[in-house]
Amino acid sequence: MDLEGSPSLLKFHMPAEWEPHSQCWMGWPERPDNWRDNAVHAQRVFAKVASAISKFECVTVCASASQWENARSQLPANIRVVELGMNDCWFRDTGPTFVVRKRISNSGTSVESVAGIDWNFNSWGGIEDGCYTDWSLDLQVAWKILNIEKLPRFLNKIILEGGSIHVDGEGTCLTTEECLLNKNRNPHLSKGQIEDILKDYLGVKKIIWLPRGLYGDDDTNGHIDNMCCFVKPGMVLLSWTDDQTDPQYERSIEALSVLSKATDAKGRKLETVKLHVPDPLYLTDEEAAGIFQDGDAKARPSCTRLAASYVNFYIANGAVIAPQFGDQKWDDEAVRVLARAFPNHQIVGIEGAREIVLGGGNIHCITQQQPAITSAPLKPE
Repeated sequence: MDLEGSPSLLKFHMPAEWEPHSQCWMGWPERPDNWRDNAVHAQRVFAKVASAISKFECVTVCASASQWENARSQLPANIRVVELGMNDCWFRDTGPTFVVRKRISNSGTSVESVAGIDWNFNSWGGIEDGCYTDWSLDLQVAWKILNIEKLPRFLNKIILEGGSIHVDGEGTCLTTEECLLNKNRNPHLSKGQIEDILKDYLGVKKIIWLPRGLYGDDDTNGHIDNMCCFVKPGMVLLSWTDDQTDPQYERSIEALSVLSKATDAKGRKLETVKLHVPDPLYLTDEEAAGIFQDGDAKARPSCTRLAASYVNFYIANGAVIAPQFGDQKWDDEAVRVLARAFPNHQIVGIEGAREIVLGGGNIHCITQQQPAITSAPLKPE
């Protein structure tokens, strides 16, 4: 069922990622022009991620008809596997952005209803700049998920990916100018018009714009979920490097300058916690040779710097599922920083997350949380 009017008009808003989930949605990698060696390595790591999340909340993995049996055989029995066509498996970007509506009942409880936003999608840049030339199946992913769950849909024709936005659940949205103002997304819209759409559809009141995303994140044109995210209202994690010779340093300093001057929708100054990136990682000759580069997808030549960031984690119910890249110093430091930032969550590191980065993203990019419908005591505002 499609809903008429904007989410904010109907009192919906996008909740923070740390609010309760009913489940997590993931896709299943297979395309050989993006995932090396016919995705066998990536599939093992996707299975690790899904298995880790399933210890804390329900997980549904979507696989194509040709891959359903393979996915089912690699995943634990407690994970639901459904057949669903897709061009690739980046469900943060092609899945629905879920929104919730809270109201005060006569008994004083909060009753949430859930709906989903079905954004437009153009493979992160269209025919000229995108990651592959056919995204017709990706355009149906959000709609199909909402149909499976029998949830209402808000349809919006703006081109927007879920990885380009991050919210605190209290009226503030983080994003980057590099992505949302890129001419390959919505060149007909001004910054002010995009802000208005975000406010109408996410139910936020304030947008904090960082100039750029992570260095090397060319696939998404600087998605915020590789660069900066909320860990609670008033606190953000920022991808950082102490190496002044690293091109990432300028971007981190630039973002820190913006964040240090910013206030959120409730007028609070932001506390910024630095989360160091791993030392630079590059696509090897062996890895590049395993990719079937036939021209339908973006070329991935050897020696390309990988957009590796520890900020690209997933917040599950009671856990943080975080990438580990095999850089022991910074892997361990990331776990320590995350443990301090999320004292009430278990930090679960996923070894081998490099395989996901080879395809152009990481754990946050391949997951999409569905909020839980709950009834709990709530004081009227």
